[in-house]
Amino acid sequence: MSTFLIDQSEYRRTSYENEAELERAIVHVQEQLFGANRFYLDIKRKIGVRGGTRNIPDGYVIDLVGPKPRLYVVENELAAHDPLRHIAVQILEFSLSFESEPLAVKRILLEALSENPTARTACECYADQHSFRGLDHLLEYLVFDSPFSALVVIDEMPENLQNVLSEKFKFGVEVLELAPFESASGKRAYHFEPFLADVTADVGVVTTEPARSANTLDPSELDTVVVPAREDGFQETFRGEHRWYAVRIHGSMRPQIKYVAVYQVAPVSAITHIAPVKSIEPWKETDKVVLNFAEPAQPIGPIQLLRGGKVKPLYNLRYTTYSRLANAKTLDDLWGDVPGSTALAHGQQG
Repeated sequence: MSTFLIDQSEYRRTSYENEAELERAIVHVQEQLFGANRFYLDIKRKIGVRGGTRNIPDGYVIDLVGPKPRLYVVENELAAHDPLRHIAVQILEFSLSFESEPLAVKRILLEALSENPTARTACECYADQHSFRGLDHLLEYLVFDSPFSALVVIDEMPENLQNVLSEKFKFGVEVLELAPFESASGKRAYHFEPFLADVTADVGVVTTEPARSANTLDPSELDTVVVPAREDGFQETFRGEHRWYAVRIHGSMRPQIKYVAVYQVAPVSAITHIAPVKSIEPWKETDKVVLNFAEPAQPIGPIQLLRGGKVKPLYNLRYTTYSRLANAKTLDDLWGDVPGSTALAHGQQG
């Protein structure tokens, strides 16, 4: 059984009694779980037309991180409930209901915001700063113009769940694990990786300071991943096999990734080649993927690590855009001016 220490107290892995307890945990840690400028709306209302597919999402997340807002429909689930079959059906029905009655979704969001003054104020400020004609126009964009996306919050990640869901749907599906732990005295803590934390770190957070927000990338425009590689992996796999594995890419990001670039670690310390992505497929029986190239990688740059610069050597996959990559001369040009990031965190309650 997994354990960890907080303030010298040992916490052991436990379980939720039911989905209602999981949902209370989500509300309790929502600020750390979803990060700055994202708002969880804990509202359950039926969507869909009479005589057609109708269901009740567990909630919504309004994402105001980038220059374009995004809406996620949320399904909360316990792993003990045959999650793969149930979640897949629920997400499919959500997408059909969402498409059939978007005005009802807009009314539900407006109702939820009226009960959440903090989120409503944030949405109104965002609308004012991003050329929307007010809150109503912002909600219209979220419902009618932004791509449908789903978010699953689960207590324990079943093997290969993220890959299976990503294979079944053309739209983005993100999965978050929110695992409960408990101390001997009955205190609860939660272990999780914050929602899209690494993506947020690469694009920045919209702020009230125009100069800082001007450098923020739009997450919906991210189309390129940069992967670090040693000399042998670069020669044998990236150039020799015309693919790269095994990497983790967020389910909600996979539909928009078109290119993969390679950062050769020291002594090269530079992004040197790029290839178009033909397909992203599951890597064996894991939650990782393999990026298959449409054609052999071509030289680019080199885009050098700047000695003493803001960006450190790459040890993990990072996100960017092809256009920014094509115009960069150093790693600082790609990520050095990003105005913010989200740190890993855990939530605790007495």
